[in-house]
Amino acid sequence: MNTLLSAGIIFTLLAIVFCLYRWGNLKCVGVTPVKTFTFIAILFTSGLDVGLIMFPLTEFAGYADHTASPEYAFSNPLAIEFAYWGFLIWGFYFLTSFYFCVIEPKVGFFEIPFVKLINNIVIIGTCAFTAYLLLSNLPWYLPELSEEGSIVTTFYVIVFVVIIAAIFSSTDIKYVRILSLASTWLFLALIAVMWSLAAMGPNEMLDAANLIGNYFVNIHKFVLPINDYHEFYLFWWFAWSIMIGQFTSRFVGGLRTWQVLAALLIFPSIPLATWFSVLFFYHENGLDSSGFVGISMVIVGITFVINSLDSLIRLYSDNLKLTPKRLGKVPYILGNLVALCALTMLFKLDFLQIQWVGALVILLYFACFGFIMLKKRKEVLAIKG
Repeated sequence: MNTLLSAGIIFTLLAIVFCLYRWGNLKCVGVTPVKTFTFIAILFTSGLDVGLIMFPLTEFAGYADHTASPEYAFSNPLAIEFAYWGFLIWGFYFLTSFYFCVIEPKVGFFEIPFVKLINNIVIIGTCAFTAYLLLSNLPWYLPELSEEGSIVTTFYVIVFVVIIAAIFSSTDIKYVRILSLASTWLFLALIAVMWSLAAMGPNEMLDAANLIGNYFVNIHKFVLPINDYHEFYLFWWFAWSIMIGQFTSRFVGGLRTWQVLAALLIFPSIPLATWFSVLFFYHENGLDSSGFVGISMVIVGITFVINSLDSLIRLYSDNLKLTPKRLGKVPYILGNLVALCALTMLFKLDFLQIQWVGALVILLYFACFGFIMLKKRKEVLAIKG
């Protein structure tokens, strides 16, 4: 698995370089172009889920424990957290967004029936994993509702309601746009509120910026898997990459290729760096993250989950032609509800792992490249840059 993952990462980076070299100045326009800010909001909130809100406070201590994890000794916990979520790995999303916007219309690889089936299995499985992440992290953030950190009935009900809300939202594209913008503003508001409650000053933010700067000094060390946990993250990003590219490529509004890459590397990284800095301040100073703070984080996390799920549900429903218009709204909602709840429980029972989904996506990358080289090379090289 590690060899496959490393090969996938190297291939992805080389493909990005080639796309910039060949088509760096090409204007990219999706089928439903939107303004740049809306595009970034859709990408940011669709490409990130509840893990962004709920993971960091549970991870900083592990990254700082060099006795148990000596492989982290070259950096600091804040830089490592940023490395697992920010900057370079957004190149995965750039590559797939560019591919589905510019190349796939000339190639049609994902229209091949077997490929379409595998692709939709990936999308449905990752949707369920997102719901599972919410379920598994609720006890940590809402301990007052839990019984010694266990998952109680209340948490199952919350996830059930979230899945229904996401399915309903997916029935109309206007909800997707509204949720994307709302999620962005809610996330920024959460940062502002937690920053204010922590009384975090400019000097503390400068200190945090210096810590994050260590990521850029050691960026080459984060390219390939550091350990099993980093491997989990990278497979997770691969699992998301194709479906996020499929969805967000629709909304590219005329940016040139290099601008799309710059936008994806820079704009999401700024709020991520700020968010992690605030959370790290809470961790380092032992500030209380329960009560109002914990509930606020859960609310924003739930909004992220709904926003991510509705985008992906709409994507695989369109791909499989199982749309509300064709099936009717009630059968559409019930069918998706049964499928997602069942798969969520399979992740809960360890019958499924996100690493398997990520590995399947990497194989799709290589299969697509092989298909282009064998059958569609002329069509791709004919694309003007």
